[in-house]
Amino acid sequence: MKRLLSLLFISSMFLTANSQEASSKEDSLQLRKIYDYALLEGKSYDWLDHLSNNIGGRLSGSLNAQKAVDYTKAELEKLGLDKVWLQPVMVPKWTRGGREYSYLETAPGETRNLNITALGGSVSTPEGGTKAQVIEVQGLEELAELGREKIAGKIVFYNRPMRPELIHTFEAYGGCVDQRYSGAEEAAKYGAVGVIVRSLSLKQDDYPHTGSMSYGDTPVSKRIPAAAISTNDADYVSGMLKISPDLKLYFKLNSEQHEDVLSYNVIGEITGSEYPDEIMVVGGHLDSWDLGDGSHDDGAGVVQSMEVLRLFKEMGYQPKRTIRVVLFMNEENGLRGGNEYAKVAHEKGENHIFALESDSGGFTPRGFSFDADEAQFAQIRSWQSLFKPYLIHYFELGGSGADIGPLKEGDMVLAGLRPDSQRYFDHHHAATDTFEHVNKRELELGAATMTSLIYLVDKYGIKQINTQSQQKF
Repeated sequence: MKRLLSLLFISSMFLTANSQEASSKEDSLQLRKIYDYALLEGKSYDWLDHLSNNIGGRLSGSLNAQKAVDYTKAELEKLGLDKVWLQPVMVPKWTRGGREYSYLETAPGETRNLNITALGGSVSTPEGGTKAQVIEVQGLEELAELGREKIAGKIVFYNRPMRPELIHTFEAYGGCVDQRYSGAEEAAKYGAVGVIVRSLSLKQDDYPHTGSMSYGDTPVSKRIPAAAISTNDADYVSGMLKISPDLKLYFKLNSEQHEDVLSYNVIGEITGSEYPDEIMVVGGHLDSWDLGDGSHDDGAGVVQSMEVLRLFKEMGYQPKRTIRVVLFMNEENGLRGGNEYAKVAHEKGENHIFALESDSGGFTPRGFSFDADEAQFAQIRSWQSLFKPYLIHYFELGGSGADIGPLKEGDMVLAGLRPDSQRYFDHHHAATDTFEHVNKRELELGAATMTSLIYLVDKYGIKQINTQSQQKF
């Protein structure tokens, strides 16, 4: 009897091993098919061409943002999805106004022009501009050390650079973004009349990089204008201040904050054949800043996400679970779209099991980061070998994406596509974020990589740690 049980156990193990091997081979062939379709018959680059060159920068609340909504909705409808719709959301509307102007007064009657751009959400300067002495600081903490006596009536110049020795450039960005976001709010507390912030870029050039900023609860009457300055000019101003600490800087902004306006998230889905109530989201944000055309941030993520559903339709793949593409509005200066989508999903009691976001540019994909439980991550990491033929090796626990973050609850897993990031901040929020800087092949590889992960999650589901799951693993 013992011998029989041993034989049955060995036989069961053999059958299981064979089944796993067959499944792995099937998955490998399916991923190969996905990459072939994306690289040979891809649509993402053409979509991005239109979004970037026919529409352009898509600042939240702008006419171009609405054109992007109309265009992407029409393109999703052409795919023959089960459902395409617009989700209303009220978004902030801020306009830059006329071109900004700035100079450093190097001697009486002698000036040098500086390359600046208003930060998103900044108030304008007085009609005649703002001119004052400049005081350089390396961060928010230094304000308190200097105190009101040394700051009042001056322009605060935040000059802490991104750390070039950090390999993960998003870590370098995170290390100094606070001076852009909260710099004006904090400087106003000490009586400053304006703020100039070093552009968040690792590249030395003459292009200023905009980005969101906040005044917190500062009364409107006490808000001060804030602008970014190019890295080259930041170094120039810093060098001149070392020689002559009393130099004055002039800058003129023409920006204006308006009432909120109606906009939309664009949504399309393929309904699952077996578990239609289990929803997987793939998405990027449709809005962009206005200096360039938003090709990397985040036109690339938008078209890659659309491509995921198109590839499944082209391949004739019917997912078990519902796959939903969401093109979020207003990530850049409010996150209204992401918050609204999560709010509506919660109100409807929708069961989201997985969400994948692409918002790190259209460069060569390296892998993914996951917001997941250790057991869930172990399951996902078991798929890593399937991606190695495509040089995708980065599977790590970490962040996901700003727009899908509000969805997180319970056992849901969030993921972010992680392309090579070394060039991303050369273009991020700058006039150089344009279509010509996106490589077609890199963009298509990213779309194929996202589609492959969605395929695997659809096939195997996600381990549910705290609740009973209806799928098998």
